[in-house]
Amino acid sequence: MIPVNPHLLATSSPPIPEAQAWATRYKGDLGPLVDLAQAVPGYPPHPDILEALASAAASPLMARYGAILGDADLRGAYAAHVSATFGCRIASGEVAVTSGCNQAFFIAAMALAKAGDAILLPSPWYFNHKMTLDMLGIEARAVPALAEDGFIPDPDHIAAAIDGRVRAVVLISPNNPTGAVYPPETVRAIFKVCHERRVALILDETYRDFLSDAGAKPHGLFDEPDWRETLVELYSFSKSFCVPGHRLGAVIAGEDFLGEFAKVMDCLQICAPRAGQHALAATLEPMAAWREENRREIVARADGFRAAVAQLDGWKLDAIGAYFAFLRHPFDAPAATVAEALAVERGVLCLPGSYFGPGNERHLRIAFANADRAAIETLPDRFRGLSMR
Repeated sequence: MIPVNPHLLATSSPPIPEAQAWATRYKGDLGPLVDLAQAVPGYPPHPDILEALASAAASPLMARYGAILGDADLRGAYAAHVSATFGCRIASGEVAVTSGCNQAFFIAAMALAKAGDAILLPSPWYFNHKMTLDMLGIEARAVPALAEDGFIPDPDHIAAAIDGRVRAVVLISPNNPTGAVYPPETVRAIFKVCHERRVALILDETYRDFLSDAGAKPHGLFDEPDWRETLVELYSFSKSFCVPGHRLGAVIAGEDFLGEFAKVMDCLQICAPRAGQHALAATLEPMAAWREENRREIVARADGFRAAVAQLDGWKLDAIGAYFAFLRHPFDAPAATVAEALAVERGVLCLPGSYFGPGNERHLRIAFANADRAAIETLPDRFRGLSMR
């Protein structure tokens, strides 16, 4: 084999294909496969979004290069949307559009840290965040978030883990994989730690549009007069607009930081996909009522999953939130063994907790938002009778 960067060789392979392979061995005895693995919207885009995408894709203008940090129409529309959501003033120059939220994180990490530096990840972590840091030669320093605390990270533990090598702290709220929603006071306390210690706070809010409390402000960080010195906020359009294949995410940060961010973006992709940018700029506000209907549907699916687990002996919901649940299984077996058995024997595909860092062998990650309520109602019958031979 051609010699490869040793950091890349030491990086884990993408885990979801392994789980998807288990599902190919399910014979269909209990009905169609219930896919609770990858976080994808369980319903299609609105027809108006599809029409806007088709129209934009047919335009010769959209086939040209665009601005590195995103087209002005989407940057302006998203800045206005966030300003209204948080009751603050975000300028369009404080917005960057990326090819998905994973790319936003990759560029942010590269812009903040060099090989040999460290970035703190509360554990359980999102495996793509860990993979990104590993391949960049950046230490992914785990700070355990415990089940008995609802998987909410402790600001004091964050502070204790910061030393001279740490360049950033990563938070995901609502969390992937646990579903935990971090209280605003916790987010603010960690922001204060980061600001005082002069490290960045990367806050991934991919799932914030699916909070159970409609209209509630997730946090008050944009009210902080010095937020631009510390905060790098990430977002994905994939879930709310049901367009994961069009790869569109966003970053909010100070303009000075985005100037450095743009250097990486220019080398990595030059600009995010333009047809999607144009379509979302045109539909971001007109789709507000549709997105609210979808939020209510996801909340109902969460309630349905709670009710399903309540019917099971030995299984325990240790956390559930906007898109995910972290489910404790009752077996004396590795999480991957349990997840494989569920997929092959019971037709339920989910991810083992071990995919999200050490110490999670007793848990499965459930992406309940993928399944409709009728499928969720079948889960108690599928979980019952599962055994580890």
